[in-house]
Formats: sequence, C-alpha cells, structure tokens
Amino acid sequence: MISTSGLGLTYGKRTLFEDVNIKFVPGNCYGLIGANGAGKSTFLQILAGEIEPTKGEVIITPGERLAILKQDHFEFDEFEVLKTVIMGHRRLYEIMDAKDAIYAKTNFSDEDGMKAAELEAEFAELNGWEAESEAAAMLTGLGVPVELHDKKMKGIESMTKVRVLLAQALFGNPDILLLDEPTNHLDAQSITWLDHFIYNYKNTVIVISHDRHFLNKVCTHIADIDYGKVQLYVGNYDFWYESSQLAVKLLKEANKKTEEKTQELKKFIQRFSSNASKAKQATARKKQLEKLTLEDIKPSSRKYPFIDFKPDREAGNNLLFVEGLNKSIDGEKVLDNLDFTVYPGDKIALVGPDELAKTTLLQVLTGEIEADSGEYKWGVTTSQAYFPKDNSSHFDVDLNLVDWLRQYSSDQDESFIRGFLGRMFFSGEEALKKASVISGGEKVRCMLSRMMLSGANVLLLDEPTNHLDLESITALNNGLINFKGTVLFVSHDHQFVQTIANRIIEITPNGIIDKQMTYDEYMESEDVARLRDEMYSEHNLLSMAN
Repeated sequence: MISTSGLGLTYGKRTLFEDVNIKFVPGNCYGLIGANGAGKSTFLQILAGEIEPTKGEVIITPGERLAILKQDHFEFDEFEVLKTVIMGHRRLYEIMDAKDAIYAKTNFSDEDGMKAAELEAEFAELNGWEAESEAAAMLTGLGVPVELHDKKMKGIESMTKVRVLLAQALFGNPDILLLDEPTNHLDAQSITWLDHFIYNYKNTVIVISHDRHFLNKVCTHIADIDYGKVQLYVGNYDFWYESSQLAVKLLKEANKKTEEKTQELKKFIQRFSSNASKAKQATARKKQLEKLTLEDIKPSSRKYPFIDFKPDREAGNNLLFVEGLNKSIDGEKVLDNLDFTVYPGDKIALVGPDELAKTTLLQVLTGEIEADSGEYKWGVTTSQAYFPKDNSSHFDVDLNLVDWLRQYSSDQDESFIRGFLGRMFFSGEEALKKASVISGGEKVRCMLSRMMLSGANVLLLDEPTNHLDLESITALNNGLINFKGTVLFVSHDHQFVQTIANRIIEITPNGIIDKQMTYDEYMESEDVARLRDEMYSEHNLLSMAN
C-alpha cells in the first residue's frame, strides 16, 4: 500500500498541492487525472521519491517494491534490451550481477562458494530462473521483436525504447506500479496486451493517460487533482466525467427538491453500475457505486473548449470519388491502386499499421502532394478543411494569435476574433501571444479554430488529439460526433474512433478493406480478420518472390 500524509508542494508563490491525504490500496488501478499544469507527473514523481515534497510524507508498506515508468530514454543506452528489462527489479539484477562476478573468478574460494550459495537461494526465491523468459514475453507482448532483445538500447529506435522501458516497469510483479502515459507510441495490439496485463494485475497501479478508452478499461478508481487536492472517486473515467457533469447540472437546479435530485442520482448510478463492460470488478464496483450520495459527487473546476463545426452548406450527393490511386515515396510503394467512394454523412476512420500511407492519402486528397497515377474528384458542392499531423509551417510567422486567426476569417472585426479565441482559452493577453512561440496543444486549438471558421462540409484530420489534454479531446470528440458533414480522419485514440466513425477503411500493402461499421465491430469481425490475413499474406509472398 502507498499513502500520503499532509502532503504539500510549493514552487515559489505557487502551491501545487496542499494537505493531500490519500491512500492507494492493492487490487485497484487508479487513473490520475487533472488539467494541464495541475501536477499529475509531479505527483507521481513525489510518490516515487524522485521529488521531495515541501511538507508531509509518502508512506509505503515496509518491504514493498515500487516501480515507475522511466522517462529518460538514454539512461540504459549501454545495456542490452533484455538486461534493461530485468534491471526493473533492482535486487534481482544485483544478485545476477554478483553471481556472475563470483563465478568469473579464477581463484574460487570457500567463502565465494558460501556467498554464491546464499545468492542462489535468494535468486530462486525471487523467481530468477524465469526472469529472462518473463522479460522476453513482456517485450514480445509490447511489440519488441525477438531479434532486438540482445541489442544494446542505443542501437534501437526511440519508439522501441519506450516499449522496453515500459516492460522494465512491469517486470517482476512490483507491489506498486506508477505509469505516466504508458500507451504513448504503442500500436492497438500492444495497448490491448497492456489492457489485459493491468486488468489482471493484483497489486496497486496508478496511471496517467490521455487515452480515455484505456482509462475506462483498466481503472477501478479515478484520482482527480483539482483545487490543489487529490480526490478519489469510485469508477472509471467515463463515470467520473458524467458524474461531474451531473453535479454541475444539479447545482444549477437550485429549486429542485433533494428527493428528486437523489432519484436522478440513483438512475445515473444504476445505468453505470449495471454495465459490466465498464468495470474491472463489476460486482465490487456496483456495491461501491450504490453507496454514493449527493455529497459524494462534486462539480469539477475543469473547463472545456468550445468546438463546434458548422458547414456553410450541404455537400450534396456527389462527394468524393477515388479510382486507381498510386503513390510511391523514396522508391517505396505507399498507396497501391486505391479505389473507394465517399458518401454524404460518412465519418471514415483510416486505420492500418502504415502511418505514412494514411498521412499520404490525406495529403493527396487535400492537394498537398500529387499522386503518381489514378485520380480523385471532389463534388462541386464540397468544401474541405484539413488538419495536418505536422502543423509547424502554419506557425512560422511573426503574428500574434488575433492576427494569425484573422487570416482565415471572413469577419475581420477584432472583437469577433477575440471572442472566438476566448472560447478556445485564449483570452485577454493570451490572445496576443506570438504564433511562433505557442505550445503544441495551443497550436492544435488554433488549427481547430481555423477549421471551424472555414465553414467546410468535409473535414480531414490527421491525428488531431496529439498534444491535447483530456478536456480538449472530449470537446473535439463531441464536436465531431455532432458535425452534420463528412469526416475522414486518422487517430490512435480508440474511444475517439469508436464514437465518431461509422465506416472503417484500412489501408493495407495490397489495397484497402472497406467496411460500414463501428471500430469495435471492425476489430471483432472474423470476416475482417480473415480478409486482413489474406491481404497481408499475399503482400508478404510477393515481397519474398521479389
């Protein structure tokens, strides 16, 4: 168990935490949430002993081992991948190192023999004989191929390093596991593996993530950093979000009787507690939720940007026609004879393991680059707005945000522009920031503002949730659900794709798989799995033949 007593942290005149008293117990997974700057990562570092609090203390049950996902990607550069994972269990690694040193001696004394025997006993007690196979299985589950296990960390790609460091944190069954954005740079298969791992984990897990689907799958509780405190809530992220919204609604309904409010709360809890798919331990959570009272749910101080896409006109029936589209980049075929038609109301998620292929398709359709052959044709009544994955070129200008957004607005009045920026959290002096120096998340909000001003009836978005906090992701998610036009988008956010897309197009090396269904239906479809295997197998056979 890990807990805090009177914990506080102050930087200069700013108090990040004050008098935090919280207990995290085994068998639960706690999702740590909070607005940007609330101190989520800092709180994890305090729990891990990497940052000293200004006052108070962190208490860990004696003898329990704590592991944290390392953020320094160069710390283990001189070590092999497999060894780096085993180093996650410091004592086990020390024993292995000490054993190797003793057995390497040329003059092996009786004292060495006794020491080796002691080490061997502790080694066996720590399940050392299974260490390498356990580490290898974790690496494989997280998508690190066997051929890399003996390579040094400095010789592998940075995204693969992230997976190795995640395996290191998970290794050896730590009593307390602290994970900061563990799904970053993981593909869908690896995230599913991690889902199952944490779902079945018997010890204490505290996790920070912007992946709402992941939080909903693994979390038994939400720990919300708000008002300088950390407040615990039973349930997953969806329950926390909707209960905080309900709290706001009930507060506004001042004239409503307490009995009526209580009945509304009961109906709300019943809807969530009866949904086993939203619970790690559905029965236990159901009992906890049923004990909640009106006083237990609290409105959050969190604010959500206003994101609302309104097309200036309907797109008509002839929307987009694509035939025989081909594109090679640096001699490699990226798009291979793509054929599909887009219809009004389609909200299409472009999926598949090849990131370059998805981005290239959007770039071709928006005229950013030209296809090698084939054609595409937009309907005459369509208008498109594009959100690129790399937006840096749009901000390489000497303009403040008011003048930057004015470039894309038919209404040039400053009060209109400022009003629009204010709804995206650029109010007062914030609106006069230079476009060239704003953060990644701020750039995304500016690009979304630009899209809203366009009045387009077709939106094309390439990884729009990158750099956004949970509040902005939720607002964008809802904005695209409510959008009356057509959407083509790329995203690794499972909940984002599941709640927006009504059609899935997977770009494979051997053409496309095109299905009118939700993302979950697509992922669970046996027909899709069989078709995918055939298309990738055919590509692999062709590659071997060449």
